[in-house]
Amino acid sequence: MAGKRSAGLLLHRGRGEAVEVLLGHMGGPFWAKKDAAAWSLPKGELEPDEEPEAAARREFAEELGLPAPDGEYVPLGEVKQSGGKVVTAWAVAGDLDPALVVPGTFTMEWPPRSGRQQEFPEVDRVEWFSVAAAREKLLKGQLPFLDRLLELVRE
Repeated sequence: MAGKRSAGLLLHRGRGEAVEVLLGHMGGPFWAKKDAAAWSLPKGELEPDEEPEAAARREFAEELGLPAPDGEYVPLGEVKQSGGKVVTAWAVAGDLDPALVVPGTFTMEWPPRSGRQQEFPEVDRVEWFSVAAAREKLLKGQLPFLDRLLELVRE
């Protein structure tokens, strides 16, 4: 995974202490029984020569089945996850009803070494969380994005 790059959007609503963020629980069998540190901002890998913000918008639409929100995209910088992947993110204010999400899917061999391909959702649930709750849910490598967002939305 070293050298891979992803881009994503951290959708948020509210201000100050009332700010909430939209996170997706990662789909597939590896994450099915995990909750803490098993959620992510909608993101995905960049295509060759793709601009990171364009990738973030594309991946939001692919993962959630809804268009990327309109609004000001504020850079949150980069983080390096434990597996070596570098994630670039943008904060964007907006609202979205999680019930409208129609997640994209991916295919993988499951069970391992079975020769059977199965399809799984990219995210199996999408929810709004307070920043405090998001700190428990979000992948550890993405936690710096929450602190950077709080700097932007302070009252």
